[in-house]
Amino acid sequence: MDTAQRAAQTAPISADEGYDKGLGRRQVQMIAIGGAIGTGLFLGAGSRLQLAGPALAIIYIVCGAFSFMILRALGELVMYRPTAGSFVSYAREFLGERSAYVAGWLSFLNWAMTGIVDITAVALYMHFWGTFEHVPQWAFALVALCIVGTMNMIGVKYFGEMEFWFSLIKVIALVLFLIAGTLILGLRVPVAGHETGLHLITDNGGVFPHGLLPALLLLQGVVFAYSGIELLGTAAGECADAREILPRAINSVIWRIGLFYVGSVLLLVCLLPWSAYHAGESPFVTFFTAFGIHGVDHAMNIVVLTAALSSLNSGLYSTGRILRALALGGSAPRALARMNRQSVPHVAILTTVSIYLLGVGLNYLIPSRVFEIVLNMSALGIVSTWAFILLCQLKLRRKINAGDIAPTSFPMPGAPYTNWATLGFLAFVVVMMAFDYPEGTYTVALIPVIAAILVMGWGVIQRSHPR
Repeated sequence: MDTAQRAAQTAPISADEGYDKGLGRRQVQMIAIGGAIGTGLFLGAGSRLQLAGPALAIIYIVCGAFSFMILRALGELVMYRPTAGSFVSYAREFLGERSAYVAGWLSFLNWAMTGIVDITAVALYMHFWGTFEHVPQWAFALVALCIVGTMNMIGVKYFGEMEFWFSLIKVIALVLFLIAGTLILGLRVPVAGHETGLHLITDNGGVFPHGLLPALLLLQGVVFAYSGIELLGTAAGECADAREILPRAINSVIWRIGLFYVGSVLLLVCLLPWSAYHAGESPFVTFFTAFGIHGVDHAMNIVVLTAALSSLNSGLYSTGRILRALALGGSAPRALARMNRQSVPHVAILTTVSIYLLGVGLNYLIPSRVFEIVLNMSALGIVSTWAFILLCQLKLRRKINAGDIAPTSFPMPGAPYTNWATLGFLAFVVVMMAFDYPEGTYTVALIPVIAAILVMGWGVIQRSHPR
């Protein structure tokens, strides 16, 4: 019996041992929505419209299509074997322990950096209201961390319930905008003295007002906006009916991306000239203010605050399961595998909380620079996580074709060609990141440093846990 066969027999038991199947259908479906909608749309779309204009809709379509392929690859893996270890467990089985180690720790890097961004965002959004302007930024960051950390520690159903309501708030906000924007556009109601319609695109430089390159440079930011979709794979391990629920949740992501991201951007550029939107303000606030509805900025601030808390909530949930999966395979300290009475990997979650506390410290020391320091680092973790999912699905399909594994009921369409196309897209994103000077360039330059740290860490693990 070879190593892969032994791993296939042992991984399903060890990776999911002790977890409580506490996530229901409505929670998983909302996790799917929440993973695809975040502050990248509610807040970040303003700066992206400023940089690329209407071309942002095309970038959303392209990134959304490839993100859907990644989800379909993950879906086939889940249908083969649902596991809370998600891509870490799949990497262990199909690529070996070293690949599981790299996949897990790079994903941890992503969520650790994202979490610091999220608690910083919470603090910044709270300062929007003048009542809180004298409260230190680090204090809000700490309170947010305590609330979300507590909910993650007391059981998976509480995580799922919190994520359900966070996602519902985001969906309601977008649906209200889509309805209002469509009515205004359909009835030809002027906005801020402008006649609404497609002519606002053609009269203001067309689809690519700044050319193709500025639009391509946005790929990294849009990929970051879609980060979190892979959370579905982790949630599958704590869902009682994963094989029934997951396919429908995954297939619904593509139309949600089309409706919420692409539809919102197209409406925004048909309701106001794209040049009306700018960084630092939600494009939805810009539109409603121009239309004469004041006070919407307060409502939208609640929405982006919710989106940041949702991401923080998901990050703690995901890293807890990833670190435990690493520990069970000997790629992390064994203490990280411990579970509490609520079937939660509490040591792993508290480890992530300790990293987030560093973010609280950064908010105390250098509150104005936290975003720039950590945001780009998370993009590398996202790209690597998605790449490992695609590679694992390639290995799975080869074993299926060889007759070693029974076919699943949810195969990835177009594999293996869609795998290679998506891997090529991810590589292109990294290349474009290098051209995004200075932040993106410095981030790509750090890849050899990260690789060296991983190599040294693997050496330490090998000496601590000789095989």
